[in-house]
Amino acid sequence: MAEVRQSYSATVAGTIDDCFTVLTDFEAYPQWFAVIKKCRVLERHPDGLAKRVEFTLDMTIKTIRYVLEYTWQPPTGATWRYVEGDLKDVDGSYRFEETPAGVKATCTQAVDLGFWIPGFIRSLGEAKALRDSVEEFKRAVETRG
Repeated sequence: MAEVRQSYSATVAGTIDDCFTVLTDFEAYPQWFAVIKKCRVLERHPDGLAKRVEFTLDMTIKTIRYVLEYTWQPPTGATWRYVEGDLKDVDGSYRFEETPAGVKATCTQAVDLGFWIPGFIRSLGEAKALRDSVEEFKRAVETRG
């Protein structure tokens, strides 16, 4: 399990259902998520929601491939865990909560790259990547609606 767990939240102008729809539409991820170059559902739960999803990310210096397994809590979010790939471990969640200002979308994630990077550089990089991904998610929800 990864050592550092980080969270980032953004208020989204949309509904919980809008957020859940964008979260579950993996085929569209490469259109709005800058580093994702390919996203493919490998297996589905009996209800049709994705169970195992393969991601290919362009991290500038290296292309990374990994598979995550999802557990869903419709429509308020999901959790995921690492199955296989180029990393050592990934687990996380998305949670959606109604607030007077809109939907609070919170992503919590822990990543173990499998190789050493100085702690302060790693934590800054992970925080930026998490923040960017949530802000891109927010834009995807708001432009889709």
